[in-house]
Amino acid sequence: MSFSINSRKSDIQKLKREQQDLLIIGGGITGAGVALQASAAGMKTALIDMQDFGGGTSSRSTRLVHGGIRYLKTFDVEVVSDTVKERAVVQHIAPHMVRPDPMLLPIYDEPGTTFTMFSVKVAMDLYDHLAGINKTPNLKKYANYMLTKEEVLKREPQLNPENLAGGGVYLDYQNNDSRLVVENIKKAHEKGGLMVSRLKAIKILNDGNGHVIGVKVKDTLTNEEFDIQAKVVINTSGPWSDFVRHLDEDEDKKSQMRPTKGVHLVVDQSRLKVPQPTYFGSGTNDGRMIFTIPREGKTYFGTTDTDYKGDLTNPRVDMNDVDYLLKIINKKYPHAHLTLADVETSWAGVRPLVAAEEPETDVVSGASDAGNASAPSAVSRGSSLKVAQDGLITLAGGKLTDYRVMADGAMKKIITILHDQFDENFEEVNSAELKVSGGDFDSDKAEEILDSYAKQGVAKGFTPAEAEEIVTLFGSNSLKIFAAADKATAAPGLSLAETLSLHYSLDEEMTLTPVDYLLRRTYHLLFRSETLDKVKQGVINEMARYFAWDQAEVAEQTELLDKEIAAAKLVDLKHNRSVTN
Repeated sequence: MSFSINSRKSDIQKLKREQQDLLIIGGGITGAGVALQASAAGMKTALIDMQDFGGGTSSRSTRLVHGGIRYLKTFDVEVVSDTVKERAVVQHIAPHMVRPDPMLLPIYDEPGTTFTMFSVKVAMDLYDHLAGINKTPNLKKYANYMLTKEEVLKREPQLNPENLAGGGVYLDYQNNDSRLVVENIKKAHEKGGLMVSRLKAIKILNDGNGHVIGVKVKDTLTNEEFDIQAKVVINTSGPWSDFVRHLDEDEDKKSQMRPTKGVHLVVDQSRLKVPQPTYFGSGTNDGRMIFTIPREGKTYFGTTDTDYKGDLTNPRVDMNDVDYLLKIINKKYPHAHLTLADVETSWAGVRPLVAAEEPETDVVSGASDAGNASAPSAVSRGSSLKVAQDGLITLAGGKLTDYRVMADGAMKKIITILHDQFDENFEEVNSAELKVSGGDFDSDKAEEILDSYAKQGVAKGFTPAEAEEIVTLFGSNSLKIFAAADKATAAPGLSLAETLSLHYSLDEEMTLTPVDYLLRRTYHLLFRSETLDKVKQGVINEMARYFAWDQAEVAEQTELLDKEIAAAKLVDLKHNRSVTN
């Protein structure tokens, strides 16, 4: 089934004339999870987002599916319990993107340290217990274990040995955050949902009796405004939750969100090489934990955690963020001597943290008030589900890892409302078995099956590296791409593999701009900076042919892409620093 600019037009026509059972505002991971479950349950489901799917927080994470072991320090056991169990579930439903990747946790004897050698073992044992590691046959090999100082340094010799006490290793998972969003969205669309990006909610519609009946929207591609009628409306817009709530004249105008900014920086592995994901205290007595993650021949590290009141749509990395992270990394890896010039790319995201909860809040997953009047890093990552007096539902907070659990909680509420108020009957689906697009294979044999897919790509003439990349990005859908190789030719400036990946994404993933493709459908902008200049022009030209763009549109899309690239590469910061020096 096509999921492209053409299907978008037909879906918009349906939105104009058909009342929906459920309308979801916000196409990040939370909204995508709700959309898939609702569509699978047979509801007439629509989802809108003012940007690209996953264009906000859900494409700007640390790109892990992890349980948040540090939250055990603040006794958020319920949050950790939910999320740590979810790692294996998300790996099961999205096995091409979510893969086990054990984490090294060096322990330093320094002020403000998050864990000691004793407390980290207690935390890891509880972590494994909550996850059922020892009760799950294919996970037993990932049970946590301790390392001496000498063993840590043998594994990761670049680490600073000063005050190093030892370390621990425990199970976490790598993830492709933006693709997890789009694979949920694609499967929801496949099951009949109307999934439309670039539709901005501009007013919550109420009937004369004070009940929400839909949303007025603006199509940002055409500037057309129209109404969408729906029995139930849910707000899953993450950091924009307050903004959407305030579009409802009957809603409480009190803010419930406490957005914070997180920043990650990317360097080449020749400048900082780590053998496996590593997680350690910042050593700055601020309670923060820092990741260093190897990926695609690069190493990225972060994250910061600061209260944020700026532009939610385009959060940017500032010099304070860079200096903070470089200071910590250079202390932990003293031979690296990283500077701003070494940073190849970066990203900044806004976390949708829920502020102090009111007593009447219906908690979906372990929200607490641990962060009241405290540092951002101490704020709970629990989620909340609230229903306003007029029926507008807001699902906010949480972590990417527990998006399915959050959607489960919302679905229970939605099904009850549709039954009690509209005499509509729907059954919950078993979302733990609901595979996302591209994940239609046995997750217990993921490595073996994905390898077999890659071999099929090689048999079609792709290089092993090209075939592996396509399989990692598209999972079982890679077979569609490989099947098209017999009758396809490479577009100017692109390899055949790049051409077919782009064509698939245009036809099946609602890719509408070069930024959509190079930043969120693939990671080219973040992790392939050395070849980006070569590939980007081929992508722009092929998209111009596909969409029949005129010269003005090509120029606009080129400018938007160049701005995104410059922001990621910290061009302005590097220029200002060089002028200052």
